[in-house]
Amino acid sequence: MTAPAYGATARRRVPPPRPRGLAARLRPAAVVALVVLVMGVPLWLVVVTAAKSQGEALSPDLSLPSRWQLWENLGQVWQQGEVPAAFLGSLLVVVPSVALVLTLGSMASWILARRAGRLNAVLYALAISGIVLPPAVVTIVLLLRQLGLAGSVVGMVGVYAGIYMSTVIFFVTGFVRTVPVSIEEAARMDGAGPVRVFVSVILPLLRPVLATATILICLYVWNDVFYAFFVVGGRLDTLPLNLFQVANAGLYLNNWHLIFAYIILMSLPLLIIFAVAQRKIISGITGGAVK
Repeated sequence: MTAPAYGATARRRVPPPRPRGLAARLRPAAVVALVVLVMGVPLWLVVVTAAKSQGEALSPDLSLPSRWQLWENLGQVWQQGEVPAAFLGSLLVVVPSVALVLTLGSMASWILARRAGRLNAVLYALAISGIVLPPAVVTIVLLLRQLGLAGSVVGMVGVYAGIYMSTVIFFVTGFVRTVPVSIEEAARMDGAGPVRVFVSVILPLLRPVLATATILICLYVWNDVFYAFFVVGGRLDTLPLNLFQVANAGLYLNNWHLIFAYIILMSLPLLIIFAVAQRKIISGITGGAVK
């Protein structure tokens, strides 16, 4: 009798798959339910409260409004809350901050990822230490006063660039390390200099991780009140500062439906950016940004 083939023996020895237990089958449903509970409930509260009248919104809850007046409340906030001017102020701060952080951070990340050594390891550790170390707010304010940048857009952009540079370096450095060095060597053999290599070779490959960093920094800067209040000092209206000021001035006193409507208007630009760039954001996270 001939011996059975190795492949047949191996196939017979493979144990049948075990049936999944009840806990394993319920785990995906539990995760989905938790996400809906954590994210869906606050979102629902904001939307239904913004759609209510003043009397119904005095005690915000999850109940439906008797009559939906979301568009009316959004229109009232747009006209009375000086939203266009505050929106322009937010753009004047967010756009330069994001551009400066991404440009300088990606350049620094490329150097830190390609040059090995103890000095670069120490520099990388110092560069990403800003993620966990709190900024010295008092020192920042005094320094801006000494430089004459207190209360200016330039000072605000510089503060944001310094605070969030660590986040960009942390994300981009891990991503650059996954890019083969042979691509850069081929460009150098063709006569490309360091600037040309970075602009033509490295930068296009960084689009997914830069999209991830962009949405994170936009989220931080767009919703910031603390640094804008202490550094700019109310001289430039941004959307969060404007909401803070009009709420304290009594314009929105007990008008929770207008406050939540303002929050919707303030969140729409970020939601649009995330919806457009969500694929690149996810690929940037999974493609080496957290390695």
